[in-house]
Amino acid sequence: MSRTRLYLFLLVGVLGLVGCGQDRSTSAPAASSADTTQSPPASGAADTTDAEARVLVLGNSIAAGSGVSSREAFPARLQQKVDSLGWDVQVQNAGVSGETTAGGLQRIGWVLQRPVDVLVLELGGNDGLRGIDPGVTRKNLRGIIDTTLSTYPEARVLLTGMQVPPNLGQEYARQFRQVYPAVAEAYDRVTLIPFLLNDIAGSDSLMQDDGIHPTAAGHRLIANEIWTDLRPLLEERRPQDPA
Repeated sequence: MSRTRLYLFLLVGVLGLVGCGQDRSTSAPAASSADTTQSPPASGAADTTDAEARVLVLGNSIAAGSGVSSREAFPARLQQKVDSLGWDVQVQNAGVSGETTAGGLQRIGWVLQRPVDVLVLELGGNDGLRGIDPGVTRKNLRGIIDTTLSTYPEARVLLTGMQVPPNLGQEYARQFRQVYPAVAEAYDRVTLIPFLLNDIAGSDSLMQDDGIHPTAAGHRLIANEIWTDLRPLLEERRPQDPA
């Protein structure tokens, strides 16, 4: 059995149940579903308004770094990459365990209060686990992207695809798998990463014992995968040296 297929069989019922371990000093404040008013960000969150570029990671327990330290989760790994190049870029981790695309749509206005140059959109896995209509997931993802691009028209979006196990039926799995390319194809400013866990799913060394969440080494590979598409987008926004 391939790593990806093994991962999909193990995926059922776990992704949204584990708490997160993120460093709040570098995380976006999360508005609850009952309070989506536009209040100022919490004072403990990093002020990124003066950075040359800002990357926002909107995701679930994978982005939140469930089971690893905040410094080992892929958003922090991305921050380490830009820091190693001496770039003035801030990566904001807005990952929340258990988050669905509906929750992300509720929160997006809150986390967009600070400028965003690139949105890394890592949501949808929990929708699949709950059997939510793929059409609803697609609509929510598009709502998040539409809100982002209407607020910051020059922003770019990296959409990370997810897959679901066949326990809800092959047809549901097929429809869910098609959500991400369909969303990405609707926008000029959206780049698709087809399956976020493609290189690590099913690996004992790259996935935690739950078979769902990446280990620190797995997060490193995820960061490398995202960085392949993220770096060129950030380079476009860097000040040009005078000739």
